[in-house]
Amino acid sequence: MKSRRTFIQKFFAGLAIPSVVGMNSAFAFQPFKINQSLEGEQFWNQIRSQFPLNKTRIYFNNGTFGPAPFPVQKAMEESLTHTNSSGEYGNTEIEREKLAAFIGVKTSELSLTHNTTEGINIMAWGIPLAKGDEVIITNHDHVGNALPWLNRAKLHGINLKIFTPANTQSENLDLIKKLVTRNTRVIAIPHVTCTTGLVFPIKEISEFARSRGIFTAIDGAHGAGSFDLDLKDLDCDFYAGCCHKWLLGPSGTGFLYVNEEKLDHLQPYHIGGGSDTGWDLFSDPPTLTGYVDSAHRFDYGTQSTSLMKGVSAALSFHEEIGKKKIEFRVRELNEHLFNGLAQFGNQIELLSSVESQSRISMVSFRPKHHSYQEVGNALSKSGFRVRQVPEAGVNAIRISTHIYNSKEEIDLLLKALPSILL
Repeated sequence: MKSRRTFIQKFFAGLAIPSVVGMNSAFAFQPFKINQSLEGEQFWNQIRSQFPLNKTRIYFNNGTFGPAPFPVQKAMEESLTHTNSSGEYGNTEIEREKLAAFIGVKTSELSLTHNTTEGINIMAWGIPLAKGDEVIITNHDHVGNALPWLNRAKLHGINLKIFTPANTQSENLDLIKKLVTRNTRVIAIPHVTCTTGLVFPIKEISEFARSRGIFTAIDGAHGAGSFDLDLKDLDCDFYAGCCHKWLLGPSGTGFLYVNEEKLDHLQPYHIGGGSDTGWDLFSDPPTLTGYVDSAHRFDYGTQSTSLMKGVSAALSFHEEIGKKKIEFRVRELNEHLFNGLAQFGNQIELLSSVESQSRISMVSFRPKHHSYQEVGNALSKSGFRVRQVPEAGVNAIRISTHIYNSKEEIDLLLKALPSILL
């Protein structure tokens, strides 16, 4: 164990990656000027230099939290300084416009939320459902998608039709088609599962659902920032996402896409300033005239300008690198990891799909001769930050990689595994 930790520390020291420890802000927040002439690992090493990740371990848990690069931190710091020195906290409409363009939707179709779960709750409670109506979900759902629908079922008597995901996109499309009955009202599935990183064919599912008059309400926690996401192309009705994972923005920021054709089908229950077209407490009876003709009706309360400035900086960071280039890199690392883990077939069970289009950013495996906790803890002691996955009885280790990771880091993990799996 000690020799591996020493190896990892020497490896990072050789990359000359700036550590956040003991670093003053003037040094940390250097302007990001990308050199597009660099190729291969040299190109991605310069991207890695923009992250303040600790040098003493390898971070393989972007599926939980995506560390923000220096430009994002700088944007938040400058906004906080401005806000607290001037007292002017401004608004977030410019940031909303930028985020909408980034994911391919109209500004009027985008509500700013604080996380994916908030957006899912807006979907789960706002879609018109009656007792006996059916909602299709998976048993691999994150708690943030499962609980809102379970709560609606508990209180309103809707029926949840739950299925175990298959390994390929065509199989999953067929599974969903077979589950649909005349009572099916919603397909509420993740774009990418949090358990095994399985990618669902959302475009094909949305096309099928639309032909049957069924709503699609997608948990998109792992969508924006890994895919070159275009929600209009996916053609779903609703899509809830966050900015603190693959977008590499600050925690406490998220979004909800509401297709303009389905806006008036989604009832807002939490509203505030900017949600309405007028209200009067002096009339008899007091009145609420109605809701604004956009997804902004689902916004409520004060938004953090500083956090949204961080989101804007994260979007610029992605655009400077290139969205298509980022997706290619995320898939490249995923394939390198998957192929590397496949060599341990007699010691582990790979749970992620063999089909490359059903993967993008995460790979999960279950040890055959040890508990997943033992292997996860051993990896942690060896200098790797991974996620243990008890959800859905998966009992696995999940490894998620992003643009700050390298093939060399993946190879270090593969070198560490043999002695851990013995």
